[in-house]
Amino acid sequence: MASWLTVQVRKHNALLLALPAILWLTVFFLIPLGIVFVVSFMTRGTTGLGELPFTFDHYERVFDLFSGVLIRSVRIAFITTVVCLLVGFPMAFFIKTRKNGYVRQIALFMVILPFWTNFLVRTYALRVLLGREGTINGVLGNLNIIDEPLPLLLNQFAVLVGLTYSYLPFMVLPIYAAVERFDFRYVEAARDLGANDWQVFWRVIIPLTLPGIVAGCILVFIPSIGAFVTPDMLGGTDGRMIGNFVYGQFQRTVNHPLGSALSVVMMAMVMIALLIYLRVASRDSTQREDA
Repeated sequence: MASWLTVQVRKHNALLLALPAILWLTVFFLIPLGIVFVVSFMTRGTTGLGELPFTFDHYERVFDLFSGVLIRSVRIAFITTVVCLLVGFPMAFFIKTRKNGYVRQIALFMVILPFWTNFLVRTYALRVLLGREGTINGVLGNLNIIDEPLPLLLNQFAVLVGLTYSYLPFMVLPIYAAVERFDFRYVEAARDLGANDWQVFWRVIIPLTLPGIVAGCILVFIPSIGAFVTPDMLGGTDGRMIGNFVYGQFQRTVNHPLGSALSVVMMAMVMIALLIYLRVASRDSTQREDA
């Protein structure tokens, strides 16, 4: 009886500790999310707000008129994630394998350093670097490498550069955390068993660091697919993504139901990415328990 009471008290204490977070998420996330979901099925009124009756027309318009934007957003977010992975994975291993602790701390500090600067300021800095009269074109022109300025700004290339630069730390840090727990004796064991470098990489290193890789990919893909500031400042007309069109429906066109439908579709894509992450994480946890 006493043990049962102890368990009940602990459960209630845990609930009380979590209550502020639950209330915060309910008031500022779940309720607004529910409102957006309901508005997405409403008819556009004369003022642009949603009104009855309910309709599916806005979702049909999303997939008819904005299918290209959705595909472009997914493609840009996917390429950004791949580039961050290709750069971040060796960078995380480089930091981990530094024997000098001071060098390792400096390397981690350089990864985190961009967070010390405002995101908007960093994006403006990229405009200076990539502009027709910017730093890159200026240096290449002075070296007589190019005759005309390269079109580095106001296109999808600029958006990819901006997103990669902004979210690369979100790829490096989770992979570094996974590499930090990696036991390099597995590599030595694989080599003793006759595995070459490629086999060691794919059958030892990748599986054991997969949780960090997947976490990094999710942390890069989700904010990239919903990015607004970077495509707006660097992408121009060619580089606009779904976040820019959501903003346009709410602030310029004033079509709240259509903007809500776009938001719901974007959140659905994010949820699919999260489900993939949870499935991979659950499978990895099961494999660890079996081992």
